[in-house]
Amino acid sequence: MDSPFEVLDIDSEASDAEVERAYRRRVLEAHPDHGGSAREFQQVRAAYETLQRKGIEGVDAAELDGDGESPDADGSDSPDEADSGTESDAEADPEPEGARVEYLDYQALADRGWELTDEDLFEKAAEADLSPSAYGTFVAPPHDSLLEAAEENDLTWPYACRGGACSNCAVAVVEGEMSMPNDHILPEKWLDRGIRLSCLGAPISDGMKVVFNVKHLPGLDDLRLPPSTFDKARLND
Repeated sequence: MDSPFEVLDIDSEASDAEVERAYRRRVLEAHPDHGGSAREFQQVRAAYETLQRKGIEGVDAAELDGDGESPDADGSDSPDEADSGTESDAEADPEPEGARVEYLDYQALADRGWELTDEDLFEKAAEADLSPSAYGTFVAPPHDSLLEAAEENDLTWPYACRGGACSNCAVAVVEGEMSMPNDHILPEKWLDRGIRLSCLGAPISDGMKVVFNVKHLPGLDDLRLPPSTFDKARLND
């Protein structure tokens, strides 16, 4: 399996800034909306997170195996890891901070004949045999946009401009509240229907239920843009 350096296509002596630039380039290339795949996208994120955890300065590529772990030479746990077993569960696994987001792919509605207005929509989704990419939950950290939080949880939600100029990243807020800055393309009629842009908005309630990938809703699809329009500009930032 490729090392984090190989996944990001950088030298093992790369600086922090070079790692950051390589990640921004590769995550765009790997996103399914831009010709990549969900598997490749997740590999790129995992590689970047591995290098962030270890700190790029002084890290030897030989120390990192294919899945980004760096076991001790004898294969045993470090003293710190061995001692950690004496800690309580609460200390070892603190409750994550942020808003709990329950998400559902709009494509699942189309496939099963469900409607956004169904009162038991998420109950039906929970009982259906949907993949984790189509239905599930994650915790959105404070100050992250909804799109960023989804990506941090290895989800590949659609987007294009990431700046509020199109509807590609639109979601329907079924329950909960989400911020919406003024600088965006959505008309008031869509805001009144609970439509928000995940690239700009962030959860402002403890819990949310959202349907993502609603860019194909009749009328909303008129505000979509091809993702390729913004590729070159972002890669050169």
